[in-house]
Formats: sequence, C-alpha cells, structure tokens
Amino acid sequence: MALQKELAAYRHSEDDFGAIDTLGGMDIGFEDGGKTTRAAAVLLDAATLEVLETHVARMPTRMPYIPGLLSFREVPAALQALAALSRQPDLLMVDGHGIAHPRRVGVATHLGLVSGLVTIGVAKKRLTGSHAEVPNERGAWVALVDGDETLGAVLRTRVSVKPVFVSPGYRIGIQASAQWVMQAATRYKLPVPTREADALASRRR
Repeated sequence: MALQKELAAYRHSEDDFGAIDTLGGMDIGFEDGGKTTRAAAVLLDAATLEVLETHVARMPTRMPYIPGLLSFREVPAALQALAALSRQPDLLMVDGHGIAHPRRVGVATHLGLVSGLVTIGVAKKRLTGSHAEVPNERGAWVALVDGDETLGAVLRTRVSVKPVFVSPGYRIGIQASAQWVMQAATRYKLPVPTREADALASRRR
C-alpha cells in the first residue's frame, strides 16, 4: 500500500499521445486455482477494429489475492504478454481500473507506469467513488467522483445495459478515455479490445 501511494505521485492523467493507429486489449485471469496467471494481449487496427495479433502469457502467480493490490499480482504476466507482440499498441485498454482506485493505482495505471504505454481502465464494476444516474442513451456518461476529485466516467455503451467504469490509466485524460472506449464499442457492452482479451484470458477462445 505504501508503494502504491508512491506510484500514485507519478500518475499522468492528461492527454499525452500522438496518432493512434493501433489499439491494444489486455485482460488477466488465473488457472489452477490461482497458481498460474494467464494474461491475454490483443492488438487491433484502430480504424477497423480488426484483430491483428494475439498472445497469451502464462506464469506462476507471484502473490496471493489481496483486495486493492491486484495489480502487483497481475502486471508481471501482462508485461510478458505485451512483450510477445510484434509491436506495442498506441493505446492499451485494460480490463480493470485506472485511477478509479482507492490509492489511484489500479492495474491500468500500474501497467502504464511500468510500460510507458498510454492506458485506459475499463471495468465492469465500481471499486471506489460515487456517481449520478447515467442517462439511458448510448454514449451518455456521468462523472465518477470521490470527494472533490473526478476519477473517471461511468459510460453507457449500450441502451438499457449497465454502464462500464472508464478511468485514465496513464498519459490520457477522462474525456479522451471515454471517447476512445465509445469508438471501440460496437454491438456489445465492452469495447472490442477488452472483450477480445477477456475471451482469451478466460479461455472462451
């Protein structure tokens, strides 16, 4: 927890990127009752959302499950999966939280800090903060706040479907994060990059 607080000082939640030609998706799961970490990395064309490349990395899990500290458990395998891709994505969407974390260092922020990549956290459930009701319109979003701090966007990607929790990971702001997630969301609740990665990490593909 002390290290997370130190890392939080280096988070960078403002737009700091150039042309986005490729998107990445990352999801991390576990096998063998948690003994093996399984990380799936997907590379896509940003314009067409065509999957260009995938890679799954497996490695022994180095840390037990401790709520709030999951990134330390997940990032090593995620880095290995990213390293196996032939090129690094211009923007990486991670199944999990960015700064929308009690100490502002969710897995997307942690992964961005250690890799240098532009990252966005796309989570299915809220971890911290509060928000107003999201209008039932595709693309509508409200701020996720904690006190005076805005942590992300609660974004409805499909009408009458529960919203996703989008937060900056590293080198990107809230507005751009929400825009890129919507641009990558098609017929499903999750944007294509994390949906494809989730299917690989959970062994549905």
